[in-house]
Amino acid sequence: MKKAIKAFLKEIIPIVIGILVALYINNWNEDRKDRNYIDRISISMHKELTETSNDITEKLAQQQMLVDSLNFYEKDDQIPLDQIIKKAKGIYIPSIKMNSWKAISSSKIELMDYDKVSLLADIQEQKELLQIKSEKLLDFIYANYREAKEEKKEFMKILIREIMSTETSLRNDIQKIIKKTNGAKN
Repeated sequence: MKKAIKAFLKEIIPIVIGILVALYINNWNEDRKDRNYIDRISISMHKELTETSNDITEKLAQQQMLVDSLNFYEKDDQIPLDQIIKKAKGIYIPSIKMNSWKAISSSKIELMDYDKVSLLADIQEQKELLQIKSEKLLDFIYANYREAKEEKKEFMKILIREIMSTETSLRNDIQKIIKKTNGAKN
């Protein structure tokens, strides 16, 4: 009986060791793939967020020009909203790029740092809020583009400042993530 047990163990132990080594190698390889995926997503996300932050900064300046134009022509009841918009060279809303966030949030979100995930979720919510506010502004403009009344100009300034407030908050959150990402690289 002892010989049978010894023979059995001689055959089984290498098999068990082989299985354990294969599992270890497989886990190591999966971890390596996950780290590589997170690194690629982080690089892509950093690029998107940097571009978005720059676009927000640029659009904020353009929106401030529109607010300044509205202030300048506020009391002039001969200049309607559409002419003020033309003088300010249009309405500008930044492009908020979140493609990398969408990719990781639908697949391997558990691999990311919780604080970063939380900030990215906030940015996504602010992006949606910005979209709603922008639509409200455009609806207002379409309904009132020929209006020259002071109260219409004042209301339009309020809508634009609300958009600018959301954009500023968005840019601040984006900068936090960019700093976290740069801190992780160093």
